[in-house]
Amino acid sequence: MKPVIFSLFAVTFLFNQVFAQESGCSARDCHLGIEEIRGKDTLMMRQIIEDGLKAGDPEGCVVCHKGDPRAEDKDAAHKGMYSDPGSPWINKNTCGLCHANLTDAQFNSLMMTEAGKIQGASWSFGAMMGYDHGWGNYDAENPTNPDARRGTERYKKYMASLKEKAPNVYPDRMKGIPEAPVDMEALKKKPEQSAFTYMRAECQRCHLAVRGRTKRGDYRGMGCSACHIPYSNEGFYEGGDKTVPADVPGRLLVHRIQATREAEVKIHDKTYTGIPVETCTTCHDRGKRIGVSYQGLMEIAYKSPFVEGGKGQAGLHTKHYVAMQMDIHYQGGMMCQDCHTSIDVHGDGFLAGTNLAQVQIECADCHGTPQAYPWELPLGFGDEFQENQEWGEPRGVAKGFKKPVRQGRVYDAGDGHLLTARGNPFPEVVRQGNMVIVHTAGGNDLELKPLKLLAREQALTKAPKIAMEQVGLHLEKMECYACHAPWAPQCYGCHVKIDYSENKKSFDWVAAGRVHQNPLHASDRGENYDCTMPGKVHEERSYLRFEDPPLGVNGEGRITPIIPGCQPSITVIGADGETLLLNHIFRTQPGAEGSGDEGQLCMDMSPVNPHTTNRARSCESCHASEKALGYGISGGRLFRPMDKPIVIDLMTADGMVLPKSTRNQIEPINGLADDWSRFVTEEGDQVQTVGHHFPLSRPLNREERAHMEREGVCLSCHKEIPEESLAVGLLHHAAKFVHMLPKTNEQHESLIHKMLMLTAWGQVGGGTIFGLLVLVFFIRWRRRRKLKNS
Repeated sequence: MKPVIFSLFAVTFLFNQVFAQESGCSARDCHLGIEEIRGKDTLMMRQIIEDGLKAGDPEGCVVCHKGDPRAEDKDAAHKGMYSDPGSPWINKNTCGLCHANLTDAQFNSLMMTEAGKIQGASWSFGAMMGYDHGWGNYDAENPTNPDARRGTERYKKYMASLKEKAPNVYPDRMKGIPEAPVDMEALKKKPEQSAFTYMRAECQRCHLAVRGRTKRGDYRGMGCSACHIPYSNEGFYEGGDKTVPADVPGRLLVHRIQATREAEVKIHDKTYTGIPVETCTTCHDRGKRIGVSYQGLMEIAYKSPFVEGGKGQAGLHTKHYVAMQMDIHYQGGMMCQDCHTSIDVHGDGFLAGTNLAQVQIECADCHGTPQAYPWELPLGFGDEFQENQEWGEPRGVAKGFKKPVRQGRVYDAGDGHLLTARGNPFPEVVRQGNMVIVHTAGGNDLELKPLKLLAREQALTKAPKIAMEQVGLHLEKMECYACHAPWAPQCYGCHVKIDYSENKKSFDWVAAGRVHQNPLHASDRGENYDCTMPGKVHEERSYLRFEDPPLGVNGEGRITPIIPGCQPSITVIGADGETLLLNHIFRTQPGAEGSGDEGQLCMDMSPVNPHTTNRARSCESCHASEKALGYGISGGRLFRPMDKPIVIDLMTADGMVLPKSTRNQIEPINGLADDWSRFVTEEGDQVQTVGHHFPLSRPLNREERAHMEREGVCLSCHKEIPEESLAVGLLHHAAKFVHMLPKTNEQHESLIHKMLMLTAWGQVGGGTIFGLLVLVFFIRWRRRRKLKNS
């Protein structure tokens, strides 16, 4: 029987081979020269060709693109064809044939729902949803079976505990974002409904169900293609298919899949692997701007320096940039996927409302701490979502991968695969002895010494040794990047104008995605259909900064850098030209926690990992900085009150305006009495919100600010005076020995007073040695007094 079956298979195979010579996308000199989507020797390509032969297509194009490979003319051949097989509305029939777990998970991933952006923008218009994350781009809900979550059993258990801690960011279902207003009379009564015009026109253009804008740097595919098909910033095709115009932007760079180290992409005489960072920045260039920041690009208002012909810098993502220090991981050749796992990016199949809710990694997962190797840390270290944590057993390492977790290439385990903070193994990060090896998608095998090994080898220099070993609160309370993000993009003041006059319209990106739900249009760009809505959005800023971001507390309860999230003053112009809102800042509901009787201003300073990791910022940039404490740039003293109009004209010496024909140079912003950069006062009064996803996020409290504030204290002296050569240095060490190091400025003043008095006695008594004897006597006397009092 077996020989008969084999013979039938062989005859069928030969028949298909012969027949296929006259069929296929390049058989009639159509797509000659087009690149194979994957290399011939890969399992993926062998499977595609095998399935293609069954359909009469030796190249396998129809497996992904459909169409009719036997048709005699172009129209017939292209009938029913998918121009973008990665579209989420059809990829279950293409990519999902092999990767069903990912195409199933995509609809609940953050890249599809964009729930965090929607909740953030709705917060700006009066905290419409509060802390809940019930809106997404489309209706979505969790699987009914909790075991359907992608990940290990430890991960599933961990995520169940997180859902209990923060149910508002792990909802069971989301409703599609409401429609933009079309009734202009109703808008006059509720101008806050303009929020949905703003979101749909600006915020929601990067989700997976639509393609990017036709702007430099924004070209991309949909769904799987958004990340796995290369597009250059210029958007031109540079492959070998002569039927694809090379001078029309909006095309893929080359017809090839980019993914892991195995997926080689050849373009001209170059070969690369992995997903280039620029693919990620196609979307991650707004909001927190982590993509461009990782590349060392800071948005500026200028087009300098000039280019050939005297023109200004070309717009990228419609912006212009100054070159900053790149993230040290980027400098080392690491792509985004070398840290971020498949679950970080694709999701685990269940809804999460924010980046912090979905991303499962922490710095310590690879670096550990000076006291513990990564495998000695408990699960949840750095990912607590509570301010006091009881730790469990060491997490250990993983020796193997089960099918639900295995995705892409899994490297030889060595002494075990490292685990994320939430309990899933890294496929590319392994332990070898006390070293960590990171197998990057770009082809590098990076050797990493964990912090504990550096500490044992006494390789830590003085500053990190003090910061991480001697000051325990740093690692207990702070994110690593609170110190190691020396800069962050800070766009202070977001002035949003939504103008419905003169029949102005915008492209509705959510509506475009819903057009794609129709299978006939599932892979089209969307601009060819009427996806417009009333209203035009325009944004401006007050000013930009990049240096020394302030500090606050994130949703995990850890101290973190803070940057302006959404600080909008909103202007709405009605259809008849009437100004419905002018520079208006909404407020949260009165009486809500921390909001006071009037409600808190709905302008937000956002906790963030800036993705600018490098040498730590200087100690004084935090401990001697009013800005770092949250008091604002120079304590907010450099700016005039924002809620007063500014008139500039001919005036008398006492400020009386002389002309009758005059107007305000700068309009007031009602309710904004402080500068944009000031979010807490010296007395502890909060003047704007700090984070709106998690209840734990907040400014530094009074105790934290007291511990941190050292303005004009230690560093201002000890940077100039070599402490080892002075009695004051010895006194400082003696004070440290008896646990007298000051924790507040008041304690510091008291200690300085004692030290000066003792030093003076030393001078009177014949020098420093006598002074030290007096100090020893004083220490013993102080100890006896403490014992007696106790």
